[in-house]
Amino acid sequence: MTVVRKIVIAALLVALAAAAGLTAAYFISRQEEGITVASDYTIPEIDLSIMPDGTDEKTAYLYDLSVVDDTADYLGHPDSVLLKNGDILTVYPEGHGKGAIRTKISKDGGKTWTSSLENTPKSWEKSLETPTIYRLQFTDGKTADKLILISANPKWPNMDTPGGFNCSVSSDEGQTWSEFELFYDNNSDCPVIPIVAMASLTQLKEDGKFVDKWMGFFHDADFYNYKTILTFDENGNMRWSKPEKYFSEYRKTEKTAQMCEVEVIRSVKGNGGTLALIARSNSKKMNSLVSFSTDEGKTWSEPKEVPSALNGERHKAEWVGNKLFITFRSINRGAKATEGSLKSWVSEGWVAWVGSFEDLRQGSEGICRIKLAHIYKDGQTKPEYTADADTGYCGNVVLDDGTVVTSTYGKFSPDKKTSDGKYKTYICSKRINPEDIEEMIKNLKGE
Repeated sequence: MTVVRKIVIAALLVALAAAAGLTAAYFISRQEEGITVASDYTIPEIDLSIMPDGTDEKTAYLYDLSVVDDTADYLGHPDSVLLKNGDILTVYPEGHGKGAIRTKISKDGGKTWTSSLENTPKSWEKSLETPTIYRLQFTDGKTADKLILISANPKWPNMDTPGGFNCSVSSDEGQTWSEFELFYDNNSDCPVIPIVAMASLTQLKEDGKFVDKWMGFFHDADFYNYKTILTFDENGNMRWSKPEKYFSEYRKTEKTAQMCEVEVIRSVKGNGGTLALIARSNSKKMNSLVSFSTDEGKTWSEPKEVPSALNGERHKAEWVGNKLFITFRSINRGAKATEGSLKSWVSEGWVAWVGSFEDLRQGSEGICRIKLAHIYKDGQTKPEYTADADTGYCGNVVLDDGTVVTSTYGKFSPDKKTSDGKYKTYICSKRINPEDIEEMIKNLKGE
């Protein structure tokens, strides 16, 4: 970097500091740490936390929340899969990450959650991570779909860990499950200690056609990101390839941002040849990052920051028609968030983003954001701009009519309290048809 350019950047930082009421030294020191300056988002945001007077009957349902499970002081981190009979299966731990895996089933498209799986495996009771669940659709013409549940074994304080990750499989739409099978533990030839495995699981293509291979992603405590390929042998046994680091070329960005918990999205309604990867920036020194692959994940482009409209943590994406519906934990780093203080970010809680794959590719802001519900900070009695950030790991499914059923955890009500008077953290779901959201946006714009 030339001396002249350094002077120009320093002057810009001083101006930004003055505008925000911060010292120039503060901003310059942040820049030296690799912290980037973020803007505020400008696309519309639909707030579904409070129903306005005069709300049309057609869209009133958008403000409803359905309780999935509120029977403990803290329940979190759900994931969901749509079953072939139309039921929605949601899995989640008893606690923050680690804890026995619980289940709930909705038989009416997410309106109510009235039953649970029976006779789940004993090994699920010792789960150490947020469980993730996926449908595997085989292309060999003879193998029926399988469901796979995955739970990693990270290192928790004051606890030993076997390392590696556990997998459980169902071949009958979730009625029965295999006990956990452990892969790449501390005694293996490739020991890893994963966090959030598999954050994403993507079916791969060869010669332009889907094959029976799935690429999974996780990270470790040093924020190295790994990929591993799932296959099955002729006897139906799971095989995971040796985990490999796939962002080594961009280690400086990976380390500075503490990239993790990636979501991978395939272009063209899930059928295209380009993969987009959105990563959480755990350090919050940068916005979330996006990277692309056109060779089925063998190589990835240099990660770039996403617009502030999409900045957040634990993105989960679904195609709805030709649009993407992406849920995440909001992280806002712009001027509105910091408001002249030394605080570098705030959260609006549980939000969603609606846009196109081209928006991801071009770095555009997208169509809109949605505040799905307010997640209360202890002491808040009504929805505000800022919210509690302990939310956003979502189970998302899309029904046949395009309705998205999204479920997450958080403090949804100041009326539900623990024995010590704090707000209870539990799991709720919301139903959204993006066409209704687009109609609301048109009304906002006066179109």
